[in-house]
Amino acid sequence: MKITSAEFCKSAFESAHWPVDGRPEIAFLGRSNVGKSSLLNSLLHRKGLARTSNTPGRTQSISFFLINDSFYFVDLPGYGFAKVSKTMRSDWGKMAEDYLSQREQLALSIQLVDSRHKPSQLDLQLHEWLEFNQKAYLVVATKSDKLSSNELTKQMRVIDSVMPESRVISYSSQTGKGRDAVWSAIAKALS
Repeated sequence: MKITSAEFCKSAFESAHWPVDGRPEIAFLGRSNVGKSSLLNSLLHRKGLARTSNTPGRTQSISFFLINDSFYFVDLPGYGFAKVSKTMRSDWGKMAEDYLSQREQLALSIQLVDSRHKPSQLDLQLHEWLEFNQKAYLVVATKSDKLSSNELTKQMRVIDSVMPESRVISYSSQTGKGRDAVWSAIAKALS
């Protein structure tokens, strides 16, 4: 897909602030520090559009990015470890669940897992929730450039074994490996 424009629109801390124009949305979900913002920037060939950080829990709201003036990328707060209070972490989870369960414009959820590790219990819970609620989704294994080819093949088998009904794409924000496959899934969801 050719990207002609990509702009940050807003950060929303509650549903009253979500866009109301009816454009389709592609949501990016995953644990804290799995690489959601890096993936967004890589897909769009833009450095710094979505803010990245080495500190888990940087994204504390739902961020909307308007792409080609026709659809949104939606960066949801990460789950799991974050250097914030339990109350704030709970609020983020509620905000994300409200978005995923209520949003009619949601065309595709892209769940990110770290290719270097077996999916966590929280990864599996989100995966089961997406399955149970019959949400269109794709699993993307990030940071694949951090592994050798043999290690990546082994890890992809591990991910496939615990998420057997999923399509899993290995991705590197550094090299762009997997970009075309992810864009293909996005284009299919938008059509």
